[in-house]
Amino acid sequence: MEEEKKEAHQENNNLISLKKPLRCIVKLGGAAITCKNEIEKINEENLEIVSSHLRESMMIVSSSSEKVLGMDWSKRPGVSEISISSDDYNDQSLLDFNNFIIVHGAGSFGHFQASQSGVHKGGLQLPIVKAGFVATRISVTSLNLEIVRALAREGIPSIGMPPFASGWSTCDRKIASAGVSQVVEVVDSGFVPVLHGDAVLDDLQGCTILSGDVIIRHLAELLKPQYVVFLTDVYGVYDRPPTDPGAVLLREIAVDDDGNWSIVKPTLQNMNKQVEITVAAHDTTGGMVTKISEAAVIAKLGIDVYIVKAATSHSLRALRGDLKDNIPDDWLGTIIRSSR
Repeated sequence: MEEEKKEAHQENNNLISLKKPLRCIVKLGGAAITCKNEIEKINEENLEIVSSHLRESMMIVSSSSEKVLGMDWSKRPGVSEISISSDDYNDQSLLDFNNFIIVHGAGSFGHFQASQSGVHKGGLQLPIVKAGFVATRISVTSLNLEIVRALAREGIPSIGMPPFASGWSTCDRKIASAGVSQVVEVVDSGFVPVLHGDAVLDDLQGCTILSGDVIIRHLAELLKPQYVVFLTDVYGVYDRPPTDPGAVLLREIAVDDDGNWSIVKPTLQNMNKQVEITVAAHDTTGGMVTKISEAAVIAKLGIDVYIVKAATSHSLRALRGDLKDNIPDDWLGTIIRSSR
């Protein structure tokens, strides 16, 4: 029965294709868009800048004088009235968006609830785990809504797609089913899907946490974007925790066909390719460890991955695709690409 399920899943995956090539999958790191040391607090400034950068990167036709026509028509604190003119939106028909998919992390949303209840370890028969599952999903979906609203205010036609509600599940913490066909349908309809790390059902252990980095790797394998961008709270991958004195930014990492990776730039004496990484105690998804390992899998496919600090000129260049053929010396970030 399990083999039949796997074969059916593989057959469905083989039928998935987009009408137009996918340009980019973007990961909004939880630490970049939330205040990670304050439970359920959004970094409003960063989120606003990132949303603006995404709009600029997605537009096929753009102008600095172009009026931004928001798509969040719901009531917000401090807004006295909602003004909508159909004539304004008719003019927007001249504009178009390139194919993008956005996946965001949880940051200070969800991780606390999941770690306190042990959702990532499974055991739905336990009342604390079931309660934690509900609490985690309330938290991460509330963040998803706020991110979708921030994007919509920039005129990005974004659609929130929580994985649990979109058919994603795992078996022994590995993806067993995925709602990729729904993602494709949303992209083909001219929208920008916004997924996130989520609490999902697991065939073997009852439940677990499916990280946004794993979702991105799965989508990249099936949809083959031109490039992938991880927006983080630091400039890229370092040879040790970036807060340590003497930490060195790794500019380029090459991944071999066998999955091994090596540091190409800079050339450092006595450099071991094993990079020291720390993970926050409340992070149930593996932090930077998971990010690098999933990025390496994507790079093996021949897809460049850029890890770069969010809300900077460096991240804007990465989102635009300016780095595909030429990496400027003044660009700060980490490129992970195939050694071929």
